[in-house]
Amino acid sequence: MSRTPDLIDEAHSQSQTKDRILDAAEHLFSQHGFVATSLRQITTEARVNLAAVNYHFQSKESLILAVLMRKIAPINRHRLELLDQLESGGQPLVLEEVLHAFFAPLFDARRAGVSISNFPKLLGRAYTEPGDWMQRVFPEAFAQIAARFSAAMRSALGGVDMTELMWGMHFAIGSMAHFTAAGSLLTFISGGKADPEDFDGALDRLVRYTASGLRALTMKKEVAR
Repeated sequence: MSRTPDLIDEAHSQSQTKDRILDAAEHLFSQHGFVATSLRQITTEARVNLAAVNYHFQSKESLILAVLMRKIAPINRHRLELLDQLESGGQPLVLEEVLHAFFAPLFDARRAGVSISNFPKLLGRAYTEPGDWMQRVFPEAFAQIAARFSAAMRSALGGVDMTELMWGMHFAIGSMAHFTAAGSLLTFISGGKADPEDFDGALDRLVRYTASGLRALTMKKEVAR
């Protein structure tokens, strides 16, 4: 029985170490990128040795995935909950509502201020930083969301060609990532007239912009035929 407190203390210590590694990696990834950040930089900022990183995450790719999922998993769950509600209604899907279900959880997280100090840049880098590593990380982080929402958007658009839909989704994610990672640029180019902290306005504009673009791609494909 005397060992029980020791085991609890050890588990707590391990949890703290893991959190320090994740916090340091999140900060450095958001500032310098996934590829440019070395494990040595992470261990230095987290005040741990390389063995601790290997113990908790085994590889840099696993650490990248853990950092991403800590932020993205709650957003993805919310996305799927909203999409489930739309699909359970028994009515034809409306494109704007599907897009709202996809975009809104991100804006909700930012509005709530739930530990997102590095999140905008982190998410922007996740969507835009090149590298083969992302092809290996993507399935666990984004594949289910991509499959569910592409099917829902295709249904809402009346069976649009999948190639055109993938183009549209790619552009939509790019718009979302750019706003998320570079909101301050909006203030500069608008001369202060556009407020990147106006999340309701930004969400409404992003939904309308994306819906129009997806429909335009569909129309172009139909004309080309």
